[in-house]
Amino acid sequence: MSKKKLNKRQKQAAETKMKIYEAAKELFLEKDVDDVSVDSIVKKAGVSKGSFYVHYESKAALVYVLIKDYVGEIDMDYKTYLKSISQDRSTLDIITLLTEKIADILANKIGHDNMKWLYKSHFLSSISSEPTMSYNRELYKMFDEILSEGIRKGEIRSDIPSTILASHLILAIRGITFEWCIRYPDYNLREECIKHMDILLRGIGIQ
Repeated sequence: MSKKKLNKRQKQAAETKMKIYEAAKELFLEKDVDDVSVDSIVKKAGVSKGSFYVHYESKAALVYVLIKDYVGEIDMDYKTYLKSISQDRSTLDIITLLTEKIADILANKIGHDNMKWLYKSHFLSSISSEPTMSYNRELYKMFDEILSEGIRKGEIRSDIPSTILASHLILAIRGITFEWCIRYPDYNLREECIKHMDILLRGIGIQ
């Protein structure tokens, strides 16, 4: 009897947590994250404020989960796109095409305002940067695998480990994205990413 009641409570708790998650997700799409309060989240979710703190210790903790999940979805988009590229293409071509895809998603799917908020949050340490900056992120692994294969095929210089090359290429994209956040709208993210990546790839490719 007690086991059935426990399962029912667990189910209700999971449903409440999902309501909070989905309500926050919708509100963050409508407004800046800083303009969304815990009160507005629980009101939209139709749950009590106490229920919110049972599942999330703070708004920042909830935002962290949302960002982590979203980064996972975006990385799966990158992976799906990568699989669509012919493996007959050169390593440098594959990296360039993936860079174009990243720039397109940053500019058109995530958007300038959200990226600007994300950088601001990292600077202020109000939200953990782990989901976006972690070297265990799938995006790093994709670049590492592409570069490892390029080294194996003799298309990429072999005196620098692929992991180091991957981190530097992603650092370059991150820096250009930051520049875009500052200089928007007078800065074309896609064009600048491709231009800068071309310079870097000339340095690591076998001529």
